[in-house]
Amino acid sequence: MPIPQLTLYRRDKHRRALITLVGEIDLNTEGLVRESLGRCLLNGIRVVDVDLTAVTFCDVTGLNVFLHASRATAVAGGSFRLHHPPPVLARILALTGNDFLRSGLPDDLLTSPAGPAARVVESTDPAPERVR
Repeated sequence: MPIPQLTLYRRDKHRRALITLVGEIDLNTEGLVRESLGRCLLNGIRVVDVDLTAVTFCDVTGLNVFLHASRATAVAGGSFRLHHPPPVLARILALTGNDFLRSGLPDDLLTSPAGPAARVVESTDPAPERVR
């Protein structure tokens, strides 16, 4: 059985971060997601947008990570939003009353003429490609 893969890309702009997840979010990869989202707050980020367009699987383990990150971000005075969740996750969000985590992808973060202030790539793949 192959090991689930997850790659995480982070782009910062001032006190805002766009986290793009690619792959599967489950028990094997939730630690990477939890740690990366927590690191945003430690780095002074107060607006966290998570793009799930390329997520192929996410179960309630991922939902728990997102709920924890949302609460931690709110306590720090910030906001946390999920964008483009896969259909199964969107259904889980609706059924559990957590649809408040969804929102539209902010254009200003992606189309800034200055570009991102930082880019970080993390992965469960043993040899992830580093982006600078």
